[in-house]
Amino acid sequence: MSRYDEAHVDPQGPGDKRPTALNIINDNSLEGALTGKTAVITGVSSGLGVEVARALATTGMRLFLTARDVTKAKQVLGDRLQTAEVEYIQMDQASLQSVREAAKAITSRTNTINILINNAGIMAVPELELNADGYEIQFTINHLSHFLFFQLLKPALLAAATDDCPSRVVMVSASAHRIRGIHPQNYHFQNGGYEPWVAYAQSKCANIYMANEIDRRYGPLGLHAFSVHPGIIATDVGRFLSDETKEAMRQDKILLRVLKSPEQGAATTVYAAVDKGLEGKGGRYLVNCTEATRGPDDGQSSSETYVSHTYCPEKEAELWKDSLEMVGLEDDQ
Repeated sequence: MSRYDEAHVDPQGPGDKRPTALNIINDNSLEGALTGKTAVITGVSSGLGVEVARALATTGMRLFLTARDVTKAKQVLGDRLQTAEVEYIQMDQASLQSVREAAKAITSRTNTINILINNAGIMAVPELELNADGYEIQFTINHLSHFLFFQLLKPALLAAATDDCPSRVVMVSASAHRIRGIHPQNYHFQNGGYEPWVAYAQSKCANIYMANEIDRRYGPLGLHAFSVHPGIIATDVGRFLSDETKEAMRQDKILLRVLKSPEQGAATTVYAAVDKGLEGKGGRYLVNCTEATRGPDDGQSSSETYVSHTYCPEKEAELWKDSLEMVGLEDDQ
């Protein structure tokens, strides 16, 4: 249960009474209250990343903002951030080398990070596409790049954690993870069977597994992690959707009612990052600014409930081990 449950009972479309990211900041009395803290946010040139950055900027935090196109990010955000401590870092998440360089740039500027928000993503790429390392592009951008980024920033996250202020990692997942779980023998569809939504679902399930495993491993050290489904929002992440699919969505009256504005879509991410009611907790999949409830294993991508494969310690540990191997790192436990 959360204070926002009632607001989500009868949605009426973008701009209704459901909370925005700024509402979360205000409700936690955090305006200007986090000066001296540091947050890192990926994917800030469009969509939800913009609104997450705008909300966290009001807290007075120092922000490191990554984008593939830094010029575009600066143009989009412009003077909308209310903090002087903003640094933009170029990072192309299709390239693991670019991720390494971005992490090095950040850790050369700070040795403490309080919040890491892994927001950047790509959805439903029509044809199988591999990056330079031979890894499927959705799995790379949505999961592997964030996994590597976390590993490289982990010392700073642990260094910032205190008893009264644990560090947090937020993984932006999606309800589409319900379509299917992880298939370790076919991460990159090397055995065939590529389907855009199946690949997307696998990468979003990986986001949840990563958050769960982070919390299991590092929660006792004051580093907690959450995964979130932000809701259905019309952003650039849907650029690969066909015209027919977009038109069908525009004609779906039920969908139009649950649709959120970008400001509302960023709310659950910010909730996971700063809400005081979550202090010391982690390893939870959040929807509509609360913990998701169990639903049927129906494969429906739009349901706001979780399914049997959402939580699976054995597969979470297996993905962690395999991901370390893919990015060329050793386990620290």
